[in-house]
Amino acid sequence: MTDPANDIFLQASQGSVAAIIQVLNDRLSDCGVRTRAIFQNGVLQILCEAATPEQMDAATLPERIRKILEAIAPRNIRRVNINSRIVREQQLLWLEEISRDPDGQLLWSKEILLKQPGLMQRFLRDFQNLRFHQAHHGLGAVSPRQQQAQKQLVRGGLIGAATVLLVGAGVWAVVTQLLTEPQPSTSEPFASAPVPPESQAMASPQPVPPSPTTAQPRPSATPTTTQAIVATKDPFVQAVRIAEQAAEAGKQANSAAAWLEIAARWRQASDLMAAVPESDRRYALAQDRVATYLRNSEAALQNAQ
Repeated sequence: MTDPANDIFLQASQGSVAAIIQVLNDRLSDCGVRTRAIFQNGVLQILCEAATPEQMDAATLPERIRKILEAIAPRNIRRVNINSRIVREQQLLWLEEISRDPDGQLLWSKEILLKQPGLMQRFLRDFQNLRFHQAHHGLGAVSPRQQQAQKQLVRGGLIGAATVLLVGAGVWAVVTQLLTEPQPSTSEPFASAPVPPESQAMASPQPVPPSPTTAQPRPSATPTTTQAIVATKDPFVQAVRIAEQAAEAGKQANSAAAWLEIAARWRQASDLMAAVPESDRRYALAQDRVATYLRNSEAALQNAQ
């Protein structure tokens, strides 16, 4: 029989806000804190309520919630805003209430950023969750919702593996290029001719000027490398470049491996768009392209299958 706690944890890791609330309430029951949550504008808004302020210490409760959420690693959730207040009657529009009068409603509010798991860590976690469902549910007893979750796990694992291979190949290509570049020589091109003894006796010693070859500083990086370093500082620009590469590769793909690599490129471009800060004037466009690039990744996976 399936452990309900594991099933809820799996749903929470897939980004279900209801499941995230259930896990938080279970983990925070020892201190008497109850939570509610809404995912809005790319931020998970959490409301913590308790009978007394002492139960919601601003120095310890946010860090405890951070550790719980990072253990869950909910998909596509990175920014979290934690709000706290004394428990009140049920309010369906609690976020609007505290936004209208934060000073009169809240004890404190704090925004945190969740540390994202690495690609291999996500792949291993999703693979373990998939095996758990297969072992406890059986292929014939899995509901349509659970089948959809399993498909997402498999797709996420394939994208993660393909992205690791793609990034590794890119790093190897850059390292190989740097190692094979010819290095400028610092030695003198010609040896000076021997001076006759009589000339040495007549001439007074003169200081030897420094070689113009050795005086010139060696460039720290080629223009191409410098441009690449500058470009990587802007996630929006990098995402557009990777998306263009994926679109171009999709015109010539004719194998499952090629489509997997294209799916990984679209997913990487989507993740970069999601990293564009809200203060950026291109934030709204970036959020729109997050969903578009994810759909393109799903389509590429369908072609690979």
